[in-house]
Amino acid sequence: MESQNIQTQLAVPIAIVVGAGIIAIALYVSIGKTPNPSVATVKNPAVAQAPTAPEVDITKVKTDGEPFVGSKDAPVKVAYWSDYQCPFCKRFEGDAIKQLMTDYVQTGKVKIIYKDFQFLGVDSQTAGLIGRAVWEIAPDKFPQWHQAVYDKQDSENSGWGNKTDILALTKSFGIDSVKVNQLISDKAVEYQKVMDSDKAEGGTFGIQGTPGTIIGKTFVNGAQPYAVVKQLVDTELTKK
Repeated sequence: MESQNIQTQLAVPIAIVVGAGIIAIALYVSIGKTPNPSVATVKNPAVAQAPTAPEVDITKVKTDGEPFVGSKDAPVKVAYWSDYQCPFCKRFEGDAIKQLMTDYVQTGKVKIIYKDFQFLGVDSQTAGLIGRAVWEIAPDKFPQWHQAVYDKQDSENSGWGNKTDILALTKSFGIDSVKVNQLISDKAVEYQKVMDSDKAEGGTFGIQGTPGTIIGKTFVNGAQPYAVVKQLVDTELTKK
């Protein structure tokens, strides 16, 4: 009877130790899989899968026909994949992109190429289509329009940002919103094909979420602070 009581007494602490070990292992695995908190990642793992070690090189990024801002002959090119519903893109726009515009784009040192990576729902797709139409009929106003969409962004797919909202914003820039609306209907397939191509291209460089930026041979993952972008741009400028 005494031996049985000892076994019973030992069973409880052993179970506690074993249980604690299982919890510790689970936490370790969970922490190891925590995504970068500054990047919105693709929800469908079948979309934009990248090679294990993709080669990143700005000279290999498709630029023909893509929206851009800055001098065509700027010594440094920056390719920037984004989604209009992505809150991290809004943060990146308000910090790194805005300061990059002032310090380098307006001084003729940098050209920014805008790339689509729309994956966050219907409003995201609609904004992407409208963006293509704006670029087609009013390319000089595209950069300001692009920034304004992010300035207006609020809750993801549940606030500002539907077709009516974006067309009204477009009109406020003096852009023919009626023509834009017609274009996104008439050329929806063409625009969508280009947007899908941008996303697929991003995948080949290891981009699986937004924002994703390529400067030289460096991939900038997520909404990194301006200091990070500035250092990379300055490094590229020293090579020119």
